[in-house]
Amino acid sequence: MKKAHQVLLKSQLFGGLPEEHIEEIRKISVDKHFNKGEIIFFDGDEGVGFYLVVEGSVNVYKLSPEGKEQILHIVKEGETIGAVPVFSGKSFPANARAISKSHLLFFPREKFMHLLINKPSLTMNILALLSMRLREFTIQVENLSLKEIPGRLAAYLLYLSQEQGGKDLIKLNLSKVQLANLLGTGPESLSRALGNMKSRKLVEEEGANIRLINSDALKKLAENGRHAR
Repeated sequence: MKKAHQVLLKSQLFGGLPEEHIEEIRKISVDKHFNKGEIIFFDGDEGVGFYLVVEGSVNVYKLSPEGKEQILHIVKEGETIGAVPVFSGKSFPANARAISKSHLLFFPREKFMHLLINKPSLTMNILALLSMRLREFTIQVENLSLKEIPGRLAAYLLYLSQEQGGKDLIKLNLSKVQLANLLGTGPESLSRALGNMKSRKLVEEEGANIRLINSDALKKLAENGRHAR
């Protein structure tokens, strides 16, 4: 079984669908390959289709008038990019760039909408995805507007742990600069917050990974939004 077919079977959007539906979906998809740093689409481009990550990872971001990047989402294997504008008939509201060498499946809007009309179970999966994305952005807005840097970092580390199966040893999958950008801060502020966590024995760094030592304290930090004074 090819990698693309395996990812479709387990993907966020299509996971759980019957095999015959997966085969129909695969038939209308187009394989796209991007090198690290290559742009997939720009903010304002027409939403002529959406993408699913087969291998690699993608950074979805906005640019401020001053040219500063604000990462909105890191999209990984099995997740989709650009689904919302495709269904609304509007342009892409952000930029997307490959973080690493990536293999994506592209789904043309017209062909996918035709398929969707005849597959009610697929429609329900789409609604579930869009609801989850709305919740993710709501949480991100709350983190960036209400919590200080330590709280944002703690919340993100706990989110990664949950996403990676509840493990204590988590893989970041992005650089410290990208992580700082995702949390709406600078590398220096991120380093101070992480250093404080390490000195308080909340986490340990193990190469490119971070081990959560005291999850209960991290949860309190995530909820309060700042270190105890």
